[in-house]
Amino acid sequence: MGRSATVTRDTTETRITVTVDLDGTGRGAIATPLPFLSHMLEQLARHGALDLTVKAEGDTEIDGHHLTEDVAIVLGRAVEQCLGDKKGIRRYGEATLPMDEALLQCALDLSGRTYYVDRLALPKAKLGSFDVELASVFFEGFARGARCNLHVRKLEGDNLHHIVEGAFKALARALRDAVRIEGSALPSTKGTLTE
Repeated sequence: MGRSATVTRDTTETRITVTVDLDGTGRGAIATPLPFLSHMLEQLARHGALDLTVKAEGDTEIDGHHLTEDVAIVLGRAVEQCLGDKKGIRRYGEATLPMDEALLQCALDLSGRTYYVDRLALPKAKLGSFDVELASVFFEGFARGARCNLHVRKLEGDNLHHIVEGAFKALARALRDAVRIEGSALPSTKGTLTE
């Protein structure tokens, strides 16, 4: 059973196409005008063991908010489409990931219900041209697009690059865990994984 999807979003602010194969090998083909965001998306592909193609353009001359949020929403929608009826998936995923002095935790539930809890406490700063606070915007957008419950937490850390990259890698590992096939039943006593 193939678990892949392509989703496109075309607005006056952004033009984005994302292709996801949940049963890939970690290959990423990422093209965005925000180098740090591109680097984080490569981490999602590699550490999530999914094949990911992202082609994104947008009004980054204003700032990176619209592009970052919309890429996350489209990626989340593609993941949700890949899952189909969600029968047989593990549903829950969790990862606690160290990166030098930083320790990040991500937990998610592919429940069909959107909820995001941010405990990163990111300051207003930049990593290259990327506004650090956009990491939280990305995670919230992904939760909306994938219709999942997502918690991202910094347990330790001072270096902003390590904190943000560790959070993306933790999301990748948690997602990899949650989409794993464990059988054929729907993992819900409600009989549905939708709102």
